Amino acid sequence: MDFLTLPVIGKPLWMWAGFVLAVVALLAFDLGVLHRKTREIGVRESLLMSSIYIALGLGFGGLVWLQLGATSGVEYLTGFVIEKSLAIDNVFVIALIFGFFAIPPALQHRVLFWGVLGVILMRGVMIGVGAALVSQFSWVLYIFAVFLILTGVKMLFSSGKPMDLNENVALKFVRRALPVTDRLEGEKFFVKGVDARTGKAALLATPLFLALVLVEFADLIFAVDSVPAIFAITTDPYIVYTSNIMAILGLRALYFALAAVLHRFAYLKQALAVLLVFIGGKIFIADLLGWAKFPAGLSLSITFAILAAGVFWSLWKTRKNSSSAA
Repeated sequence: MDFLTLPVIGKPLWMWAGFVLAVVALLAFDLGVLHRKTREIGVRESLLMSSIYIALGLGFGGLVWLQLGATSGVEYLTGFVIEKSLAIDNVFVIALIFGFFAIPPALQHRVLFWGVLGVILMRGVMIGVGAALVSQFSWVLYIFAVFLILTGVKMLFSSGKPMDLNENVALKFVRRALPVTDRLEGEKFFVKGVDARTGKAALLATPLFLALVLVEFADLIFAVDSVPAIFAITTDPYIVYTSNIMAILGLRALYFALAAVLHRFAYLKQALAVLLVFIGGKIFIADLLGWAKFPAGLSLSITFAILAAGVFWSLWKTRKNSSSAA
């Protein structure tokens, strides 16, 4: 069993294997036991499952703290909070995608589940590449920092106009590459039919598959922000990957609760924009102050403060709309 102690990207193999096995077990339990049958997920169940996933994410952070020390534990928690917050912003886009394709609530979990599998693989590749670049070229962190600052500023002053999904590059590509049908066929991603372009029998992609493609594409876009953000917190690939995945795992459960109250988080995007600017800026601040690294505890405190301000301001400004809706 000595091979389990072999170092893999800076950590023993058993740490990576244990985490992957835990994630696989969670996904298998979710699909094979909790959601074996297609059904709509209510807000109460969504909140309960979200609480469980958040507790598991924080519990894993406790293990990181015990195994790797307090600094690594705080860095994990900071990454977890940032990724969870950015994932909430992703909920706005996912809701738009489901509305565009008229995906009924009972089928949305299926898209989100398979979407998460793609996210786990996609984030693994992106984080692996990012870790390799940072280890070889430390100045890459400054490129990440500048990118985060520019992204935050752009997000802060964006017009907020709704996206036209018909013009989405990924959707256009799939529609050109595959025969598609405009009709939902239950929980099937593909069905047998006739290609309208050739008149021949073919496998047709359903709107459920198109929604899955756009959900994956949306996460790719969000990963371009979130991966540099977590590397600005820590360059430890294990903490980067585990905090990312533990935050994303609960997104599916959280979606069904948040989708009903998205209007109450009208100013969260501005808070996330400020957060991205802070995360990118703190690398330069540490250099100006002569610090080897921006203190992890201070970074976590400022992150909480920015997000709390955005949430409370959103709830305060939308309280009248909430009362009217009630």
